[in-house]
Amino acid sequence: MTGAPRDRFDLVPSLDAELAFLDALDRGRLHHAWLLCGPEGLGKATFAYRAARRLLGAQPDATRGPLGASPGDPVSQLISAQSHPDLLVLERLSEGGKVKKSISVDQARDLPEFFSKSPSQAAYRVAIVDAADDLNPNAANALLKTLEEPPERGVLFLITHAPGRLLATIRSRCRRLAFAPWDEAAVAALVARQTDLEGDEAARIAGMARGSPGAALSLATEANLALDRLARRWVEDPALDRAEQMAMSDTFRGADGQARFEALMDRLTAAVKARSLQTGDGAAWADLWTRLSDLPDRTAAVNLDRADVLSGALADLARVKARTGG
Repeated sequence: MTGAPRDRFDLVPSLDAELAFLDALDRGRLHHAWLLCGPEGLGKATFAYRAARRLLGAQPDATRGPLGASPGDPVSQLISAQSHPDLLVLERLSEGGKVKKSISVDQARDLPEFFSKSPSQAAYRVAIVDAADDLNPNAANALLKTLEEPPERGVLFLITHAPGRLLATIRSRCRRLAFAPWDEAAVAALVARQTDLEGDEAARIAGMARGSPGAALSLATEANLALDRLARRWVEDPALDRAEQMAMSDTFRGADGQARFEALMDRLTAAVKARSLQTGDGAAWADLWTRLSDLPDRTAAVNLDRADVLSGALADLARVKARTGG
């Protein structure tokens, strides 16, 4: 269950949010726009797809939570295949192997046309914006026009990791649902339930995820576990295997390579942070942690060579190890 949010059926991101949504639906007080707020990785997009399945007519499956539906339901299958005619999803597009930095105004202008049509297969038409934070200024204004003229039989889900950055006029026209971080025990139980990991390893994943079920499930994949082991070995071992470094750098090409680079840097930063809390010379390690934390964003912003960035980060790591005797 580590795939895209549209393919997650057994994760209930927030019981309170699901019950609040169902209460509004059952009482005929369904708001036309919902602002799903909270840090990234808490399941806001998963909730949006769960709610969309219910609005688009998927048969309820109570064994999968209040908004549960079966993956085998025809509506669920259409949504997973991204082919349901009554669902529109706005997200950053991929072009030439790179994901664009924002959702464009042309994408946002699809909303009025989409909502101007009557539902073709369901009682509602549903749009999901993942994430509203990614709307460029013109796109945000285009979205606002849709909110100012609420569509009949239309429901819009806006996912936001930083609601304060959105236009106040957008926030004021939405009903807000807040998603809070999970406690570590709940995250560990989820990891144990959805993966082959148990006990200490599930607990360690939960600790790294910082309350995010999505992050935990992502970290629990074998590929990410391998990156975590590699990063911890680079931090803990006295010497660095240069051949291993070069082999890893060769995997950084393309969109998959970018994701692998970012995941490795995340695990390397986490390993350095852990070392800063354990060592007697924590200041040097804490400074290194701060420098490493900025690298992925700087790499993407100015299109730095990922292999060179990794090489520089490991050279910085080696200098700190030499200075601290660790």
